[in-house]
Amino acid sequence: MYSTSKIFFSILLLSLIVIPTQLILKAQDKQLSFDQVYMFGEPRILNQMPRLQGWFDDNNYLLQKRDAVNSAIVKVNAKTGDETVVLDFNAVNPNLDEAELSAEENIGITKDYSGLLFYNDNDLFFYSVPQKNVIRLTNDKDEEVNPILSPDGKKVAYTKSKDLYVVNVETGVETRLTHDASDVVYNGYASWVYMEEIIGRSLNYRAFWWSPNSEMIVFLRFDDSPVPKFPLFDANGVHGRLEWEHYPKPGDPNPLVKMGVAHINTNKVVWIDEDESIDQYTAWPFWTPDSKELFYQVLNRGQDDLQILSANPETGKNKLIYEEKSKTWVDFFEDVFILKNNKGFILRSQADGNDHLYFYDMNGKLKKQLTIGNWNVANIVLVDEENGKIYFEGNKDNMVDNQLYVVGFDGGKITALTKISSTHRTSVSTNGKYFYDSYSDINTPAKLDVYDGSGKLIRNLADSKSKIFDEYKLGKTELFYIKTDDGIDLPAMWVLPPNFDPNKKYPVLFSVYGAPGFIGVRNSFSGYLDRYFLSQNDIIYFAFDHRGSGYFGGKGKNFIHRNLGKWEMNDYAQAVKWLRTKSFVDSTKIGITGGSYGGYVTCMALTAGADYFNYGLAEYSVTDWRLYDNVYTERYMDTPEENPEGYKNGSTLTYANKYKGLLRISHGTMDDNVHMQNTIQLIDKFTSMNKHFELMLYPNEGHGVRFPKWVHAQTEYVRFWFKNFLGKDFVNE
Repeated sequence: MYSTSKIFFSILLLSLIVIPTQLILKAQDKQLSFDQVYMFGEPRILNQMPRLQGWFDDNNYLLQKRDAVNSAIVKVNAKTGDETVVLDFNAVNPNLDEAELSAEENIGITKDYSGLLFYNDNDLFFYSVPQKNVIRLTNDKDEEVNPILSPDGKKVAYTKSKDLYVVNVETGVETRLTHDASDVVYNGYASWVYMEEIIGRSLNYRAFWWSPNSEMIVFLRFDDSPVPKFPLFDANGVHGRLEWEHYPKPGDPNPLVKMGVAHINTNKVVWIDEDESIDQYTAWPFWTPDSKELFYQVLNRGQDDLQILSANPETGKNKLIYEEKSKTWVDFFEDVFILKNNKGFILRSQADGNDHLYFYDMNGKLKKQLTIGNWNVANIVLVDEENGKIYFEGNKDNMVDNQLYVVGFDGGKITALTKISSTHRTSVSTNGKYFYDSYSDINTPAKLDVYDGSGKLIRNLADSKSKIFDEYKLGKTELFYIKTDDGIDLPAMWVLPPNFDPNKKYPVLFSVYGAPGFIGVRNSFSGYLDRYFLSQNDIIYFAFDHRGSGYFGGKGKNFIHRNLGKWEMNDYAQAVKWLRTKSFVDSTKIGITGGSYGGYVTCMALTAGADYFNYGLAEYSVTDWRLYDNVYTERYMDTPEENPEGYKNGSTLTYANKYKGLLRISHGTMDDNVHMQNTIQLIDKFTSMNKHFELMLYPNEGHGVRFPKWVHAQTEYVRFWFKNFLGKDFVNE
């Protein structure tokens, strides 16, 4: 028998154990707020990761520090963690005060960290670290566009009024390299369709590239005079303003393009032997390490015959090195690595139906296929010529993972250097001694580790999972596969509500992009928390990759070619059929949302797929492929003249009469990419048929809605799903 005092002490001790446990349980029940998710507000449940900037050498990686004390680029010893300052912004800034510049706002740094490039007051400035002085490089009213330092750090190239220029950073002497720019002629500045579909928006219209020896610049010259113009209307002010854009639609003439090499020392241009009148696409030049030879790619108008050619930059004479043809289409090569001393080149190609690595000699003769199998190489991370190794990322061991591998030039054993089932993003030191790795899986936020060259962990560098992350009860994410009627296993992912009850009925929201070659389902954690906000409000978030996604290579191409819309709808419908077999899915509330190509898929789902989808929110959508640009569309569809049935069957306008759910359509009125014309033609069909729909226009916004209108767009997005899925108003408290 216990004494009264012992009983009291036991109760007190038990209370000390139980009460904190109750507090912990309550803490784990926190829900994300609208501002946390869509406005990226506080408190943050994910930490910012360190700003790693590649490798200084084989032993040290580069880190940019910006905190209350330090503002510098440092090199960090991968093994010991010891830091050495490479460029101290705090020390530089006092010398920039008079010029009203800030070291942190530089737009370029020389490779030896001895100079910084700035753009301020519509002009260029250069700061010399050893001399501690600022040189004003330009001083005029014209804008210098895309300024890029030369590899030796002694010159800067840029375009001005669509002509190509170079300026010496030591003397400030500016040299004009081309002289014929006009309203339709651009040197080193891309025509719109090249920027969007070939060179890429990340280059911001830049169409020039330095040679490794800093003595030449290869550039593309565009003549837009044959290209039809499309009007964009700016509704600001009293009278508004009409803006014309050279935009070729399927079957339209393309810009005339030729490639030139500007020689800096002699100020002459050598034109490469390509006939600009031939209807083809010329792009992506790259140099041999010694700058003696120039390589570039040429793709025919039908986009099924791609050539790699080499040219003499002194004479412009060229020759064919490699050619790849396809019954469907060939993409421009993104990974081409020229080896030193004419040993050959490494190419990532889909020649056998999947993305794999090939080793060719300099005449284009295959020496060895380095990887093979029913999987894909995602990208080349490093080619280590000294040790004869190629480091690459791919999904060799699991379709939805991305791992780091290494293979020799002889194509022997492939070794996996990362082991955790995740999506890994890696960077390998100059000769493969170390690598760092940012990785996450579907339920675990990203971590950043450093490893030795064999894949042995050295130490953890960072974890994006914050201290308060576990206080929030997020929905559970699961990966799985859905088998189609014809036997293809397609990857899928959902986020189930945190308090999932299999006896309840839940609406399902498909989040899609769905373009050919796109991958939406990965074994990775999403830093954009929209899926968790929806799931905590009893909406199942769902993602799914159709047979034309990047996972299926050439097999997917064979389905998709000349048939945009057909197989996407087939596979999404099969996913809905599969969902309908789940007792907890409310089949009367199957929604879909996406923008651009995802907007197209959404519009198709509510028209051609109206028997499967009840609600859709489509943003800046293609509605008819005759209205989009020719480079993208013809890649998959050929021209309207060659494939009239494909264009008809791939148009949402064709199925407008089948529309019966609720579709909200939004579009920016100044969208230069997917013209608002697409939305207008679809709603013209709907109104003529007396169909009910919702429309939201964003005045003077382009391809996507940005701040401050972003706040409205996201609020309306959440309100739409709350109203139609949950039967309640959304109030942002």
